[in-house]
Amino acid sequence: MSATSPFGRVVTAMVTPMRADGTLDLDGAQRVAAHLVAHGHDGLVVSGTTGEAPTTSDAEKADLIRAVREAVEGRAVVTAGAGTNDTAHSVELARQAEAAGADAVLVVTPYYSKPPQEGILAHITTVADATGLPVMVYDIPGRTGVPIHTQTHLRLAEHPRIAAVKDAKGDLFAATEVMMQTDLLWFSGDDALNLAHLTNGATGVVSVVGHVAGDVYAEMVACVDKGDLGRALELHRQAVPAVRAVMNLTQGAIMAKAALKELGVLESAAVRLPLVEATPDQVARLRDGLTESGLM
Repeated sequence: MSATSPFGRVVTAMVTPMRADGTLDLDGAQRVAAHLVAHGHDGLVVSGTTGEAPTTSDAEKADLIRAVREAVEGRAVVTAGAGTNDTAHSVELARQAEAAGADAVLVVTPYYSKPPQEGILAHITTVADATGLPVMVYDIPGRTGVPIHTQTHLRLAEHPRIAAVKDAKGDLFAATEVMMQTDLLWFSGDDALNLAHLTNGATGVVSVVGHVAGDVYAEMVACVDKGDLGRALELHRQAVPAVRAVMNLTQGAIMAKAALKELGVLESAAVRLPLVEATPDQVARLRDGLTESGLM
C-alpha cells in the first residue's frame, strides 16, 4: 500500500516505551515497531504526541528513529515528529530526523502560543524548507488551541514537500474542500472517524488504536479501496469498544501502553510526568473493550 503514499497508509502514532524508572527503552521500541509491522502497518510515526514528544530529549528522539528503522528493516515508512511551538527548534528536529534516517516528518500546528494563520503558514513552510523530506501537517486544534483554516491548507499545498495532512479537526466538509482543490494526501487522525475519513477520500489513517487494531484497520482500508463498504462498516463497528477503551478513558498514550502491556508486547506501561499510568479500574475496562472487539 505504501506505493501510493510516502508515509504509508496504515500508520500508527507509536508510543515511546520506557522502563519502570522512566528511562528510554529502545529494545521495547523495536518490539512495538515489529509488532505493528506484523499487524498490518506500512507506516509508523515516532515522537508524536502519543510518543510523549514533549518529555523526550532531542538525543532520545534521534536514538528512537535509528532503533525503529533498524527494527522495521524497510518494511514500513518511518515518519518523525518534528513539531514544537518554537520554529527554530522544529527546524533542528527536522534536520536531526533526516540525519538519523527518517523517511518523512510530521509537523504539528504550534501549540499554546496560538499563532495567527500567517504564523502557522510561515512555521510549517520554514520547517519544510529545512530538509528534503516529505512533510505531513498535523491539524489538531483540540490540543494546539487553533485550527488550520482551509485557505491556509491551500497555501501549504503549494509547497513541493508538504504532501499530506493528519486531520484531527473533525470537520469532514473542510477536508473535502481541501482534497477537491489540492493533491494533499489526507489521513484520519481521529480513530472514531477513520471510516468517515476513508469514505470521504482519505488516503489512510494515523491511529492510536492501531497499536492493538492494526489488522482491522488494514482490512478496512483495503475494503474501502475495493468498494466493499459493507465489510468496512462491520470492521468499524467491531473496533468501537477498543476505540472507546483506548481513547475515552484517559489520555491515549497511557492506554495504548497499558494495552501493549496486556498483550505482552511491553514489559512496562511507564509514562513520564505529567502523564501517569492507567489505574487498575481503567486497565480492567480496557481489557473488557479489547475483548469485546475480539482483540484479546
